[in-house]
Amino acid sequence: MFQLFKALQSSMLVKVAGLLMLTLLLCIPLAEINSINRERGHSQREAAEELAATYASAQTMVGPVLLVPYVERWMEPQRNAQGKVIGQEARSKEMAHAVFPDKLHIEGSMTPQERYRGIFKIPFYTLNATLRGGFAAFDPKSVAHSEADSRIEFKAPFVVFYVSDLRGLDGSPSIAMNSEALRFRQRVPGLADNSWLADGVHAPLTGAALAAWDSKAPLPFEMKLGLVGQDTLSMVPIAEETTAHLSSPWAHPSFGGRFLAARRDVTPQGFDAHWRVSSLVTSAREQVRAGLTDRDDRSAVATATSAAGATAGHAPRNLGPLQTFDVSLAQPINVYSMSTRAGKYGALFIGLVIMAAFMFELFRRQRMHPVQYGLVGLSIALFFLLLLALSEKLSFWLAYASAAGASVLLLGIYFSAVLQSWKRGAGFGAYVAVLYGALYGLLASESNALLLGALLTFGMLTVLMLATRKVNWYALSAGNPRAPEPVSPELAPSV
Repeated sequence: MFQLFKALQSSMLVKVAGLLMLTLLLCIPLAEINSINRERGHSQREAAEELAATYASAQTMVGPVLLVPYVERWMEPQRNAQGKVIGQEARSKEMAHAVFPDKLHIEGSMTPQERYRGIFKIPFYTLNATLRGGFAAFDPKSVAHSEADSRIEFKAPFVVFYVSDLRGLDGSPSIAMNSEALRFRQRVPGLADNSWLADGVHAPLTGAALAAWDSKAPLPFEMKLGLVGQDTLSMVPIAEETTAHLSSPWAHPSFGGRFLAARRDVTPQGFDAHWRVSSLVTSAREQVRAGLTDRDDRSAVATATSAAGATAGHAPRNLGPLQTFDVSLAQPINVYSMSTRAGKYGALFIGLVIMAAFMFELFRRQRMHPVQYGLVGLSIALFFLLLLALSEKLSFWLAYASAAGASVLLLGIYFSAVLQSWKRGAGFGAYVAVLYGALYGLLASESNALLLGALLTFGMLTVLMLATRKVNWYALSAGNPRAPEPVSPELAPSV
């Protein structure tokens, strides 16, 4: 029995199986570290939601739109039980007609700012914009009758402007129409309480603007707007032709929505983007008209959440799948997503480092205890925890360099003692440093991460197979103390 135990102890096959089992066991602390990373990422999202609830959320902007309230009147026949007409009854209903601009140009700049909730940094922006355009002369015949032989009585129109979170208004917006300054007021009258458009602001036409409207003249306008929002600005193209030009010193924009920027220039100094959208390619007007009625009475509009983020207690109305063009101030590096991506390579890294230690043992006949292998694997696993902790305080590249440098220094010193040679320890540390450099390359090149990861794995397997191609594994597995056949110096691990 003793001889059998000794044979198993010196069997290379048992050794390899034990190392594989050890690698699998080390995946447990890796999984716990990844769990911490996910929890911290969830806390970051909660911080963003709290700031949206207490300050301002992402913004969706609609308008300006002219809303023309009117009363439609008609006579409805009254019938008796036998169906005979016995008289006429006057009926009426109040409705509103939306008039959209012929042209709308949005000229603005987005000034980024960052707010903190605990250790988490959330991007916000302040938009300073000028909206210019004009409404064509109003034709009363363009308003359709919903009842036969009815007549329509128009009331004084007003301008409607909507943003998904009014708390973000930086002061009161101002609009001049036909050179007449109009004043905005809260909410939009005449609409159902649960109509999302009713949450906007309105400005009644007065003075020269009202006179021009009554004389069926075109109405040019210019509007000044200051708006604070979190992360994303969405604009709804409601005009016959909507154009926009936005600039910002933020160097990491993300363009989205249904209509991407027609031209965009992104440099380290910021971005400059232009949009141009025709009413022929969007149903935004129909979606806004649907917002004039009860939000549940919109069969033509599929239900979806607004581009603006909903927040508890201050949620913007459900705008449906509004067709918008968007720009977001994306964070250049999300430390939690980067740490998560790095953690996905944790098991591979542990395996590669244990493989290198095994090669030293195989070719230099320097036996290592399983405890030593375990400590080496744990040092690699703790690198990912150290990376996560440091990246919350430092920029990611500096956190990565610090964590990798500490890990390389620790392994170099440790293997200098284990292998009884500072040169071998330095060589092993250099090997680990190369692995960390390769991992950073994988993280920095997101579009080529799969290719680089596959090449790294294939390259390491190639080195292992070439370095061990002359090893007599049967002799080693049988516990033969004879050293393996020598390999050429260029294929052996450096010392």
